[in-house]
Amino acid sequence: MRANPFDHGRTIVSWFSLQNGEYVALIPNASGIVQSQVFPGLWLDVSALVAGNMQQVLAVLQKGLSSVEHQMFIQQIST
Repeated sequence: MRANPFDHGRTIVSWFSLQNGEYVALIPNASGIVQSQVFPGLWLDVSALVAGNMQQVLAVLQKGLSSVEHQMFIQQIST
């Protein structure tokens, strides 16, 4: 997290993905969740993190780790 110098002290979270040699900011989905493109199931509730609501951050992370995509990823790396 960092302070955005153009937003009068508002804290923002930026998560980037390397695509074709360039870092591209990932955009949260309609629920405000950013999902890793490299590690399926690694989900981050951006607004909860900024608000300091770690219970919600951990709940969303747990939901991601319980997702079908994460389970398939675990099976893939385990073989």
